[in-house]
Amino acid sequence: MYGMPKYLPTNIAAAGYKEPTRIQMQAIPAMAKGRELLCVAPTGSGKTAAFLIPTIARMKFPSKGDTPKSPRALIVLPTRELAQQTYREVQKLIVGRKFRVAVLTKATGAGGGVKERRLDILISTPLRLVALMNTDGVDLDRVETLIFDEADKLFEMGFVEQVDTIVAGCTNTDLQRVLFSATLPQSVEELARSVLHDPIRIIVGRRGAATEDIKQSLLFVGQEAGKILAVRQHIRKGIKPPVIIFVQSKDRAQQLFRELVYDGLNVDVIHSGRTQAQRDQVVQKFRNGKVWILIATDLMARGMDFKGVNLVINYDFPQSVTSYIHRIGRTGRAGRSGEAVTYFTEDDTDLLRSIAHVIKASGCDVPDWMFTLKKASQQKKNELKNRVPHRRDISQTSRFDANRMSKKKSMIAASKKKNAERED
Repeated sequence: MYGMPKYLPTNIAAAGYKEPTRIQMQAIPAMAKGRELLCVAPTGSGKTAAFLIPTIARMKFPSKGDTPKSPRALIVLPTRELAQQTYREVQKLIVGRKFRVAVLTKATGAGGGVKERRLDILISTPLRLVALMNTDGVDLDRVETLIFDEADKLFEMGFVEQVDTIVAGCTNTDLQRVLFSATLPQSVEELARSVLHDPIRIIVGRRGAATEDIKQSLLFVGQEAGKILAVRQHIRKGIKPPVIIFVQSKDRAQQLFRELVYDGLNVDVIHSGRTQAQRDQVVQKFRNGKVWILIATDLMARGMDFKGVNLVINYDFPQSVTSYIHRIGRTGRAGRSGEAVTYFTEDDTDLLRSIAHVIKASGCDVPDWMFTLKKASQQKKNELKNRVPHRRDISQTSRFDANRMSKKKSMIAASKKKNAERED
């Protein structure tokens, strides 16, 4: 099958892959023929296996000898969490073979150095890789396959310079470049095409739409105080873990965590403010079922694959369509069904129309009035994407709600007492 070594189909089956997905059916044979690819497919559609299988098949066997050499395959991703996840998938596919695979970290880049040992596959974020290239800590002259995963994020302006440096460092004349992403805006696609040679363009599903396996809905909560009420009502009605709740910043993540942990819930929080060790520990607990509700920022919205996430709640309205698609893509993966609920307030109407179009394109119902809202200008969209909206602290809204409920209970008690006195 596509020139695969005999061990690989066995490992593919053992890893739990059964029928190939649409992106796998198109990308694997194209990569096997040596073509360069630009692939866009929904989150949870099997993109990682779509590029790993032909990459490993191309290498056939592990490298021999102890001479320091550059990796034969290089996978570049935007976050360390996604790099670790990809590493785990590689390990499943190379069982029984002595391929050497590494995730580039401070440890592998310094103490044990990737250049001091033979390496077949290197997985890295762009910033750390370029830093090591600049100190002559790694060479890329033997890279046969260069993969950019979550390409839309990598080709945003913050990473473009590093991406150019990486591409320039891969000097193998037989180099194959492939790009994968769940979303790819036109402007980013033009940049992506600048590093590809005569690529095949593969798009699965509707561009800018989420997978149809996710039941999506929008819930109006009035003002900020309505969000914590909505979450607690949702929990009281009954939720089936695991659940991910997305907020817009690490401060709000901590605030919501403090509110829910005092409710006696099995909850934890992950964001850029926690150490890497803490983040790794939280991810592992969530995977093992020890954490039922994970509160996260967009850090976790990129490519992370958690088995069987049943519900995603967008506590804070996403700041772009791309963010929305990646957030809700943590559920409804690999053919499983899932649910995504997005809260919105009176202050979130700028992007409401755009998100409503995504939901409708995915086959879910949306109120007609949302499509009559004024379309946000590109300038406004850029502002929302690059600037976190000011929102009232969750702890303040919770106290406000508690005070309001306390006053309401007092009023009801006083009214009952007055009525009783009248009856007497």
